Amino acid sequence: MDRIILWVLFIIGIVLFCFSLRKPLIKDTILVFLFKAYFSTFFGVIVVEKKMIEYPVRFLSKYFEQSLLFEYFLYPIVCVYFYQTSYRSKILGIILQCTLYSAAITVIEVLSEKYTGLIKYHTWTWMYSFISVFILSLSIRLLMQLINKKDKAKG
Repeated sequence: MDRIILWVLFIIGIVLFCFSLRKPLIKDTILVFLFKAYFSTFFGVIVVEKKMIEYPVRFLSKYFEQSLLFEYFLYPIVCVYFYQTSYRSKILGIILQCTLYSAAITVIEVLSEKYTGLIKYHTWTWMYSFISVFILSLSIRLLMQLINKKDKAKG
């Protein structure tokens, strides 16, 4: 059943990614996706190697200990939607949306840990998930704001 859940999530991710590319901010969408995949992979490897969290059922389990589906695909897609929905927001709106997106990801993770074999917490907790997702998402959002500000100043 867990493998079926992974494939369903993968298909949902493909659909969401395709829809995210329909927005006019294609360059920003791709940058957000790649930044998020890069930075979440860095932290994900540390957390898995320190045995704080485990992914018993995952894609390419012979080669990777971390969850490729989450770190390289689903989490970056969620960050793209966060960026797109907060694009015109002021700082308070950005923080509020970041909190909501982080809470949603954390709830899904906690439910997955409790009711599936996809994830297993050892020393990790839902609070670590929420804080790390929040900080990383907000950092990527602010980095994109800085990049766009520099780009506008240039041209």
